[in-house]
Amino acid sequence: MRDVTPDVPAPHRRSFLKYTGALGAAAAVSASLSACSSGPESTNDTGTGGGRDRTLTAVIGYGNDGSWDPTQTASAFCMAANHHIYEGLLDTDPISREPYAALATEVPENPDGTSWKFTLRAGATFHDGKPVTADDVVFVFERILDPDTQTLAKGFFASWLKEVRKIDARNVELVLKFPFPEGLSRLTLAKIMPRHVFSKPGAWDEAIKGKAIGSGPYRQTAHHPKSNTTFEAFDGYNGPRKPAFRKMNWLTIVDAAPRVAKISGSSAGAQIADNIPYANIGQLENGGMTVAGGAGMNNLFLMFNTRHKPFDDPRVRQALHYAIDTGKMVEVALKGHGKPSTSFLDEANPSYRRARTVYDYDPDRARALLEGAGVRRLSIDILAVNVSWIVDCLPTIKASWDAIGVETTLSPQETTAVFTKMDQKQDYQVVAAASNPNQFGLDADLIMHYNYGPENLWMQYTRWASDPVARQLFKDMDRATREPDPAKKKAMVQDYIDVVAEQAVLYPVVHNELMTAWNPAQLSGIRAQPYPGINLLQAKWA
Repeated sequence: MRDVTPDVPAPHRRSFLKYTGALGAAAAVSASLSACSSGPESTNDTGTGGGRDRTLTAVIGYGNDGSWDPTQTASAFCMAANHHIYEGLLDTDPISREPYAALATEVPENPDGTSWKFTLRAGATFHDGKPVTADDVVFVFERILDPDTQTLAKGFFASWLKEVRKIDARNVELVLKFPFPEGLSRLTLAKIMPRHVFSKPGAWDEAIKGKAIGSGPYRQTAHHPKSNTTFEAFDGYNGPRKPAFRKMNWLTIVDAAPRVAKISGSSAGAQIADNIPYANIGQLENGGMTVAGGAGMNNLFLMFNTRHKPFDDPRVRQALHYAIDTGKMVEVALKGHGKPSTSFLDEANPSYRRARTVYDYDPDRARALLEGAGVRRLSIDILAVNVSWIVDCLPTIKASWDAIGVETTLSPQETTAVFTKMDQKQDYQVVAAASNPNQFGLDADLIMHYNYGPENLWMQYTRWASDPVARQLFKDMDRATREPDPAKKKAMVQDYIDVVAEQAVLYPVVHNELMTAWNPAQLSGIRAQPYPGINLLQAKWA
């Protein structure tokens, strides 16, 4: 499953699939990474040995063969791993998303200022033993802000961050274009990387393929695309979140059945797994596992090709949303672990307000909207990703649309295939897929700009960015970004989300929980995330 899509202008980007990890196997890692990739013989290291130095084995339900470049990646596996390998000036709590001092010694006292000064932690070193300096910080931010270098991270910083200046070897200044306190939590998305490593020719390509050298509590020791990635506690780490596990082995198992089997029974080969199917919760709990969910922005969305008639007409898009029996979808496909969407944002988001247009199940209204649009005998082929829970939801969409006279066929395919077609600008009618921008943060400005914007990939896929309504929407979004008053900004965001809801170009059908399972007899301090992956920085052996 690929939960997010990069906000990167198409003419200057590597392919979408490179960022998300939806591309098949990553190319072979270069010779300079061969020492990292030659081992271990550890895919079968299950951590069942004795002692606190035994290996923790985790199962991740997403591929590890996406981009590992922290300035580019939207891969669930790679982002989760990078939070253990790298540090930002500030990092954020994985649940509350409150910022805390990571490489920096403290959080700025005045988040409303236009200058933030940071002192780097004394004695902070990279995994190769070299010290972390202000030059490394400037190096990363210059890449992110470079107008000629298109990165995913650029979309999170360029609108409000003017520049980053070196004061001396351990001090830097971030200069903002206008007050933007939300930016503090975004600093975790700018992982500080060693300039002496990644400024070399070809080094960014190596980062994409898996080369990872940070200053965080764990160093990467081996990387096998489509198999596993291993980590070891970094003895030189002197930061705030000490490593509790001497070694970790993260297995990538995308298919649900073998993923569940790996953590099941008395001879389980792992202590924790994410992306647990709802149907297996009872089985795992009966076997002594703790299973917990996190509700957030994870959603099934519909995306329409607005250049393919009749989907240029918002009444048609609205009709197809009103026609879906979302209550049945939640009950049957999600086993109660979800809610019909009542806004683009999930109900737990701090900026949530019930949208002016809510697509409650109303087949009569759907028929009337289609009739008003002059649409008869409509046939739709839904191009969908084959993520297991999405596939479970598709029959409800088909039955609902068939019931209002829309002949519907389902075409679930590998995520790679779906988004290759999008990148190649192939024709399509409707896409059903999964998204979760909470990997990047909770603030509504980030979430909405990630999904809607004149140059981002989602809008290119929908062919909607040149629409007059879209152009006005983008202006309203930018005005909200610059609004200094938090209450006014929140109201402005909620108002433009009403436009997004009414237009339904790319819009969630349901928001659902993501489930994590772990063995409480072996692990403590685990908190289930509402976005893919795991965070073990506050976990320990029980």
